[in-house]
Formats: sequence, structure tokens, C-alpha cells
Amino acid sequence: MSLTHTLCCAMHGLDAPTVTVETHIANGLPCLNMVGLAEMTVREAKDRVRSALQTSGFEFPQRRITLNLAPADLPKEGSRFDLAIAIGILTASKQLPANIAKGFILLGELSLDGSLRPVRGVLSAAFSAHKLGFTLIVPHDNQYEAALVSGVTSFAAKSLLQVCAHLRGDEDLPHCQGIATTHSSNTADMAEVVGQALAKRGCEIAAAGSHNLLLFGAPGTGKSLLAQRFKTILPPLNDSEGLEVAAIYSLLGLPQLYGERPFHAPHHSASAVALCGGGSDPKPGAISLAHHGVLFLDELPEFQRHSIEMLREPLENGEIHIARAKRIICYPARFQLIAAMNPCPCGYYGSTQHTCRCSLEQVQRYRSKISGPLLDRIDLHIAMDSDNIDLFADTASNESSAIIAQRVIAARTRQQMRQGCSNARLAPPQLKALLDNCPSARDYLNHAMQTLGLSPRGAHRAIRVAQTCADLDVRALQLCDVQEALSLRQFDVNSA
Repeated sequence: MSLTHTLCCAMHGLDAPTVTVETHIANGLPCLNMVGLAEMTVREAKDRVRSALQTSGFEFPQRRITLNLAPADLPKEGSRFDLAIAIGILTASKQLPANIAKGFILLGELSLDGSLRPVRGVLSAAFSAHKLGFTLIVPHDNQYEAALVSGVTSFAAKSLLQVCAHLRGDEDLPHCQGIATTHSSNTADMAEVVGQALAKRGCEIAAAGSHNLLLFGAPGTGKSLLAQRFKTILPPLNDSEGLEVAAIYSLLGLPQLYGERPFHAPHHSASAVALCGGGSDPKPGAISLAHHGVLFLDELPEFQRHSIEMLREPLENGEIHIARAKRIICYPARFQLIAAMNPCPCGYYGSTQHTCRCSLEQVQRYRSKISGPLLDRIDLHIAMDSDNIDLFADTASNESSAIIAQRVIAARTRQQMRQGCSNARLAPPQLKALLDNCPSARDYLNHAMQTLGLSPRGAHRAIRVAQTCADLDVRALQLCDVQEALSLRQFDVNSA
């Protein structure tokens, strides 16, 4: 009778709690029992491990094997436990020395021939290994994720035999190697957008202060064109932000260009779970995939009302809490919302070049799909110009994305030096201090709240936008900045 322990990591949101695989082999009828709240994929490991051991030249013990995945109350899912289970069986059956895997966290799915397949969530496991001071062994195809975490000792293996040789000291595994940071091949540029000076100014302000933006106007005026180029004027991710984004994509097994801000544009048929995350085993949704990046919702009124109303709390708090009967998962969701919509069902309400076919009731019903509370959380509402656009005008004199990005980066740098965060995250006491230094702007905003029906939240967002306007012009907040901020909130659900 023998008992051994090996270590692995489970997945709980973006955390990777350590799981101890306790392997007990005793006399009795040959069987393998697994306990510890393991779902079906984990239970299927016994067949993968049996074949992998046999094809690798080891013996699968014909005795009573009990596997306990501790802690027993933590749900375990996925194939990441295969390698730890295999090493546990080998040490418990004396085919490898006891305690040979002490100090190692073992991750990997075993093929029937003993080779290692990649698994999800390796980046989170690397953080756990670094925190606990353990050495990490991962499949070769996961080495790029493990190498992102500095200070952790991690090795890449292609097969079970290589892992066993490394543990015995016969042959060292190679350290995990990262890849050089690459840049996107996207050649889109703001200079390609003809006209739309106001919309371009709104995009620059939104990028400089991390503000949310709504573009509305007739079909074909360039709403999607501008939104798709918005990413090109954003600064690159810093190391901390890049790791957070990479951890989310690693959790889902999706590729992500490290250091580049994500741009996610779900279709308007997306469900609430696809947009915000969820499911019986909660997974992150589109808003988390857009963390530290851009979430573009084209044709905003066409989304399910329930789905877009779920964006309210993430827009305020920068995270989404998914509650299920067995657990509550929190995923980060600090994204910039860029939304686009038509002013009416046919798209030509207010146009001087096309006749709108919609009744006022239809226009009102269409706009009411976007609730006031959600609209109040969007800082900038920009009307797209649909008149007097020369489609074939020379764009050589237009500012490129690189030039605009320089001003955006300079403005964000000033914000970080002054307050340690972007203007979109300024707290009410900080906003009050800004207005106290400019009494004329404070009086003007108070008057606007009374005459325009601006809510306190809307007033706070106007001050944040005004401060961003001042940062772009490299000066203190002035009355003209508040006036510009209010002029950039042009859309109202009841304005038809």
C-alpha cells in the first residue's frame, strides 16, 4: 500500500488554485476511482492515462487505485490534470522514486501515445507557481504563455517520457521560451476617413480619456469605418495590462497578440451570455475579451434589450460578477464602449438628402430600445455628417493615426502623472475640485443641468470629458472645455 502527492492547478475565474492529486494504490480488484468533484472530462483521464503509460513503456498497476483531487469542494474541469495523475500513479507504483515531483506543478493533457497536448489557463497557473515558489512543467505548445510571467521557473515538455526523464535527472527539459513582441498587420488609418471632423474629434477625446462613445447617423456615413480605426489611435498596453488581457484569452484557449489592445465586435444576434459571460461553467464573454480594449457594438438597437442592459454595471465598475448555484466568478471588464446606430429604422431621419419613411411613433419606439440609464453612461454622443461629403477628396492632408496617437499618449501621460488614472475614472471629489478651480465652468454646468435635464451622472461625465479636452490642449480646465463636452452629448432617446 502506498500514497503519493502531485500538484496541479484548477481554474476558478482568472485564478488558478492549487490542486493536490493524492494517489493511493492498495490490494484489491483492479479499478480506478476518482473523487474530489471532478466533472466528466477529468474522469475520462483514467483512459487517457492508462494508454499513455502503456505506450510509453510503463506498467499500469492492476490493483485498486484511488485518486483524490483536493480540496474536494473545488470544482475541477478540463484535461489539465492528466500529467499530474500519470506521475502520481508512477510514483505510487514505485516506477518512479517517491516525492520525485515535490515542488513541481504539472499541467498537460495526455494523448494516447504519451505526447502532451496544450491546455487552457496556463498563464494563470504560472502566476500561482510564481506566488508559491514552485516550478512549472507545461506542454511545449503552452510555453509562450508560461514565459510571459517573469520570475517563475518553467519547463516545456513534449511527452510524458521527457517529463519522467527530467524528474529523474536523466535529461533536462528546455526552459519555456517567449516570442518577440509582434505588431498587428492592420494597415487601417484615420487618414482614410473623408470629412467627419466632429466625429474624428470625438474619437480623439474618447481615446485620450478612455471615454465611451456613441456614433449615430444615416447608413453609409462612416460609423463602422471610424470605429474600426479607433484602435489605431490608442496607446499600446503596458506590461501589467498585457498580462491581464493575455490571462483572459489563455483561459479560453484563444490567441492574442501580446501588447496590443483587443478589439471585439460581437454580432447583434449575440446572447446575453455571449456578451457578458456565463453558462453552467461560467466563462468570460465579449466584454471581458475587450478588457483594456474596445468593445464595438454596431447597430446597437438591434441587440436584445436584456443583453445591452447588462452592460450598465460593467461600464461603471469595470468588472462583471457571474453568480451560479455552486460559485460566484468575477471577470475583469474595463473596456471602452464604441456603439453605432441609425437615428430611425430606415436610417434617414433628419437627413436633407433622403426622405425618412418612418413615423414619429416608429422613430420613438426604435430609439426607446436604448434606455436612458444606459445612454447616460456613454460620455460622447456624436452625430455623423451625411451632407456635402466629397467621397473622392484628396486625403493626403488628413491627419494619420500615428499623429493623433501622439496627442492621445501625451494626454494620457498627463492624466497618469496628475491623478494616477484616466479621466474616465475620476471620482466625484476630484471632479468637484476641478470645478472649484474654474467657477465660470461650474456655474455654466449648473445652469445646463437645470435647462437640459442633465442627470448628476451625466454632469460628472461631462466634467470628465471637459478635463480630457483641456489635457489635449495642454492647459487647465476652462469654460470652453465644459461647453465642448456638453455639445458632444447630442443624442436623446426622446428627441424625435
